[in-house]
Amino acid sequence: MSYTIQEVNGCTKKLIFNFEKVDLSKEIKDAVMAKQQNSNLKGFRKGKAPVEMVQKLFGPQIENDALHRFISNEYFEAVKKENIRAVGYPQFGNTKYEADKTVAFEATVEVIPEFELKDFSKYTFKKESEEVTDADFETLKQNYLAPKAEVVEVKDANHKLAKGDYAVFNFEGERADGTKPENMKAQEFMLEIGSGQFIPGFEDGMIGFKKGDKKDIKVTFPADYHEAELKNAPVTFHVEVLEIKQKNFPEFTDELAKEFGFTSVADFNEKNKGRMAQQKKREVQTKLQQQILEKLIDDNKIEVPQALIEEQKEGVKQDLSKTLKQQGFNEQMIALYFERWNDDVTNKAAFQVRSGLILDKLAKKFNIEAKESDLDAKIDEMVSQSDMKKDEIAKFYKSNENIKRNLMYAIREEKTFDALIKQMKVS
Repeated sequence: MSYTIQEVNGCTKKLIFNFEKVDLSKEIKDAVMAKQQNSNLKGFRKGKAPVEMVQKLFGPQIENDALHRFISNEYFEAVKKENIRAVGYPQFGNTKYEADKTVAFEATVEVIPEFELKDFSKYTFKKESEEVTDADFETLKQNYLAPKAEVVEVKDANHKLAKGDYAVFNFEGERADGTKPENMKAQEFMLEIGSGQFIPGFEDGMIGFKKGDKKDIKVTFPADYHEAELKNAPVTFHVEVLEIKQKNFPEFTDELAKEFGFTSVADFNEKNKGRMAQQKKREVQTKLQQQILEKLIDDNKIEVPQALIEEQKEGVKQDLSKTLKQQGFNEQMIALYFERWNDDVTNKAAFQVRSGLILDKLAKKFNIEAKESDLDAKIDEMVSQSDMKKDEIAKFYKSNENIKRNLMYAIREEKTFDALIKQMKVS
């Protein structure tokens, strides 16, 4: 064996090669033939120049190409022989070459780390309720009816502002130094309480106000506020409530249900209650899974390859870009967003990489694999949650190998979590 292996850290190996006698004739011949095919020498058609001429003109370059070919081949052969789970391309260095004699070089490469998980059998978690309440269902109905609702004034003088109400009010902001900037005042401004349109604390501060109230709301602007002079700035808003309004929703009839794509109110209720139950179950399960992963990652300090993190960052950015574009961000705004929140994106990518490695380890521990029958069951589940036909969904996930592989990976993770939760105490 002409190499040794050093452990740089938990996810990096260095392969040190040393060949005392090397014959590069084969590599040189291959390099000459490759150079001949791409050479365009005067007096000859491309790729038709004599081999001897090519070798004479490009001798040093050819020998260098041959050396690189030899180094690359030896590295990949060693990786294959040692069953090294390399990530990305290696970094070569300390290359020493003496023609027809010796070759020495080093190859440093990141690898999938080997690790053992600490005992998790004593973990305890509390799972949230999966119940869909009447209030949850009423909110769904109101979301459907919202475009047809009227905003009307509340006549009851004793009515207190609550989330979902609309306040029509005058306001003026006063900074700690007594100044009252023009951009912090407005007349007859209408705001839906709980919409999150104003800075944190303002809308909550209005809850309980009545028509005619003149009160102050004290808030502190966020540290990441877009105007530098207002970051962390304490401001007192002088508020006068002129009017309170509410949405007046129409009666939910069979005719309206048909407009929304259902045959009747009964059909709307049946389908949506089932979908909401499934959605709530997924949300509760996802939250539990996140808590479990956070605990596992916190208890198992796993070094992960930077190459995997950088690769995962691209996926995180793609997903975030889609969301930001839906919110009206242009390419320049998205670039600034990623520049500003680079650390957050990196941390999220690192978390996902560690999660993937841990779940893969657990899947192997529990002998879990995703099968075609699992895929068919998942497609049936999707059909029950949508109005799409089974053959349409099946075609989408089975006709594209990448899409199918991603879904099979997700199914494997789900099955792994199911097995893992049985090993813990979940109440």
